Amino acid sequence: MSEEATVILTREDHVGIITLNRPQLFNAINDQLSAELLEKLNEASQDEDIRAVVLTGNGKAFCSGQDLNDRTAIQFKGEKISLGDSVRNRYNPIIMALAQMKKPVIAAVNGVAAGAGCSLALACDLRFITPETRFVEAFVKIGLAPDSGSSYFLPRIVGLGRALEIAMTGRDIKADEALQIGLAQRMVEADQLFADTLTFAKQLAEGPTVAIGLTKHAIYKGMEVSLEEALEFEAVVQEEAGKSEDFLEGIQAFAGKRKPKYRGR
Repeated sequence: MSEEATVILTREDHVGIITLNRPQLFNAINDQLSAELLEKLNEASQDEDIRAVVLTGNGKAFCSGQDLNDRTAIQFKGEKISLGDSVRNRYNPIIMALAQMKKPVIAAVNGVAAGAGCSLALACDLRFITPETRFVEAFVKIGLAPDSGSSYFLPRIVGLGRALEIAMTGRDIKADEALQIGLAQRMVEADQLFADTLTFAKQLAEGPTVAIGLTKHAIYKGMEVSLEEALEFEAVVQEEAGKSEDFLEGIQAFAGKRKPKYRGR
């Protein structure tokens, strides 16, 4: 393992900023990066002072996906590779950490997000992009099927037919189309992407963190269950939200006709 960190976690005003840090390789994912990314996601999740997360990449790309040179080197050594085990052990825990985090996660997609890098972006709650951003479900280009959550998130975001066409062709989704089909929520110039994403994340971090986390959980749940089950789950999460300090603050602020000061508890 190299001494230089491949994933960096910094903090600013209750926002955790997770940066993929292999810019010379467009933040391609090797074993070190996948391990460090999971570590930083867990750290951000457990840190009560972090109330929103931004995921981005250092340099010209968000993430170009699996480092194929890393895998090729192993094959040249004659070692057998189980891609299924790699997905289960390296990628799936990362995607679950993003989806289950009880805080909003915004991807600042600075450049290309390809293969597993596209999956990472899809697993975030929101995606902010630049005119240069491209999403590429590149798996089919090397004879593979989508993994790392793409088969789950992509059709839910853009619809079944469009998801099939994107995944089967592996074509580039450029910024304008990404915005049009709901793959991204906001587009800004490249030199403003991080600042705008951070400003938005700070706004969320000032909100009722418990309620936002429960909102995220309820909406994901609602996409999987019947109406009856969704209604019951809403009652469950509302019970939990109603016990939070932020709910009490919200009620008191409303009665006092003042802006609430949420503490994320």
